[in-house]
Amino acid sequence: MKTLIVALAVGIVTALASSAQAGSDFSRSMCDIHYPSDDGIEWKCVKVKTGNAKQAFGPDWEEVLRFNRLDRRHLIAGKRVKVPVRAEEIRNFTPLPESYPEASGEEKFILLDQSESFLGAYEYGKLVFSMPAAVGMPGHATPNGEFRIDAVDRDHESDTYTMEGTDDTYPMHYGMRFLIDKFYWISYWIHGRDVPGHPASHGCVGLYDEEMQAQYYKSPRAPVLTDAKRLYEWVIGDHPDSGDFHKIDYGPRLVVIGEPPQ
Repeated sequence: MKTLIVALAVGIVTALASSAQAGSDFSRSMCDIHYPSDDGIEWKCVKVKTGNAKQAFGPDWEEVLRFNRLDRRHLIAGKRVKVPVRAEEIRNFTPLPESYPEASGEEKFILLDQSESFLGAYEYGKLVFSMPAAVGMPGHATPNGEFRIDAVDRDHESDTYTMEGTDDTYPMHYGMRFLIDKFYWISYWIHGRDVPGHPASHGCVGLYDEEMQAQYYKSPRAPVLTDAKRLYEWVIGDHPDSGDFHKIDYGPRLVVIGEPPQ
């Protein structure tokens, strides 16, 4: 019975998350969203003429999107984005600390800073890679605190709800569960989803998943940004993975800090 309740709760969260990907996200200006790291980089607010990231930003298109916490599907003609004056300042951009001494004794550790909408993967306290993250919107916050990844599901999807405007079940691919709220029986996951450049989820943590977007939205056609997959495979490591939902006892610790930008 408990398993059924949890599954239904996950489906509810998933369905709510689909509504956060509505069209209003596409026109929102990235220049109005302030992250603490913005203060250390000189940038201009630019109204792009094309939704093609490579045409808009040239060879630094990935870095500009990551700086804006934005995916390619949400870059449309007329959208205002932050473009650094000196492109070299955002190459290998991360607003997270290069070391996290508290985790120096842990093989793997994850830090999510909601004030920066960025997630980092650490090995023995050293940052090995980081990525933009879509966190909970006002009224549906991603909880702060200390957690642990306790279950994974490579092709996780809702059993109850469909994607908005389609008959397809809502995807939460490369899912990594870190919390079950036992009062409301709601599960919180890190998983692939749209990353629109601002807090957008109903509590889960969303990472780039252009494979999913290409499959369900047909855009972008050639996936490049696959952070959800990268983090998932890093968590799994050398452990066997059936691809189906299963609990794990080796999941890294996750610390969530900060308040999302308003």
